[in-house]
Amino acid sequence: MERLVQLALADNNKIFKDGIRVGMKSRDYIRIIWEADDSKDMMQKLKMKTPDVLLMDIEMPEADATKHVQLIKKEYKELKVIIFSLCDDNDTITEMMESGANAFLTKNIDTDEIYKAIVACVKDDFYFNDLVNAAVLFKLQQNKTVKKNYPATVKFNDKELKILKLISDDKTTEEISEEVFLSSRTVETIRQNMKTKVGAKTVAGLLMYAIRNKLI
Repeated sequence: MERLVQLALADNNKIFKDGIRVGMKSRDYIRIIWEADDSKDMMQKLKMKTPDVLLMDIEMPEADATKHVQLIKKEYKELKVIIFSLCDDNDTITEMMESGANAFLTKNIDTDEIYKAIVACVKDDFYFNDLVNAAVLFKLQQNKTVKKNYPATVKFNDKELKILKLISDDKTTEEISEEVFLSSRTVETIRQNMKTKVGAKTVAGLLMYAIRNKLI
């Protein structure tokens, strides 16, 4: 990563925040600009200084995780939100991703994966790990998470289908652009157009639509 990423931590667990602070200290392009202990403090500090990436614990005091993620994504469209939780149940994961979170991580992971998620969200808007992929697939099998207002069938051209498959393979925008011989900006535009076609607000929604309709 070649540019400075401003990071914010919203978590009431001092030990966890200390661990992230130590883990990120050696990363040349990461700078923690503020910390918050509860959701009220977090929302106030967001107004004062908006980071590039927000690491947010959904169990912190006064947090309505779904509501806060939706509000943050509405007010700060470029801000990447990485959710942290002690829980790893499928309902929580898919609810957070559908609300607009860019990544979902459990608190027992190491700082190397946290850094990987930060980089992926900055470069490609999202980070899908095995936990999120498994949750999305499970919920699709249960037929509970795909919105009713998603169109039943949408036609994608060959290029769109190729990009959709590469997204599902966890390829970065740069990797996709190399495989389909398009610029990164064009790939991002196509990805956004596909989301618009199916009525999805997030890449998670797009992938759920694709899996449900056996496009990938």
